[in-house]
Amino acid sequence: MNAAAPDLPGFQGSLFDQGTDIGPGPLRGLRRTELAGGAWVDHLPGWFHGADALFEELVAQVPWRAEQRRMYDGVVAVPRLLAYYPEGRPLPHPALREAREALSAHYAAELGEAFTTAGLCLYRDGRDSVAWHGDRHGRSATRDTMVAILSLGDPRDLAFRPRGGGPVALRVPAGHGDLVVMGGSCQRTWEHAVPKTRRAVGPRVSVQFRPHGVG
Repeated sequence: MNAAAPDLPGFQGSLFDQGTDIGPGPLRGLRRTELAGGAWVDHLPGWFHGADALFEELVAQVPWRAEQRRMYDGVVAVPRLLAYYPEGRPLPHPALREAREALSAHYAAELGEAFTTAGLCLYRDGRDSVAWHGDRHGRSATRDTMVAILSLGDPRDLAFRPRGGGPVALRVPAGHGDLVVMGGSCQRTWEHAVPKTRRAVGPRVSVQFRPHGVG
């Protein structure tokens, strides 16, 4: 079900992102955290210039949709708005194409292929979330791969734990143009989530770049 452009009055821009250019910066300074089982997470705060301006354009222009999913004996609303851009469909802003091309070039040696698709999530406030999961649809169920996430808007924690449960082993705050890349066996051997929070947080857009056949 398509949703109207949401009214998000709680958003406050970053004091450090006041330029007029919109686009990715250099990928120098990526910090890698090695996890067990051959998984790793790269993090680069503030990678994207003009992130707040891009956030506002995406909120207004992307054809967001609200979804429902069957759970147990009922149907519940998915706690975020969604959009998907498959391989070959133009992305909603040229700066996102630049970001995808930069990531494909940087990770070519490790990934062995390009990022081709983009999924977008809009978290409207702290009640919106994504539960523990791994992106294990398609080839990522059996093969190492990567998922690169560009975060726009207010920061939210991206949490990681071993697959099947256990304590949170890593929390990465992501917002205002931050980049997080999950690689190696991360989708198979670890789970990630954006937990709900009672803190007063503004909206956030997550852009997830994936290779072909990874879901």
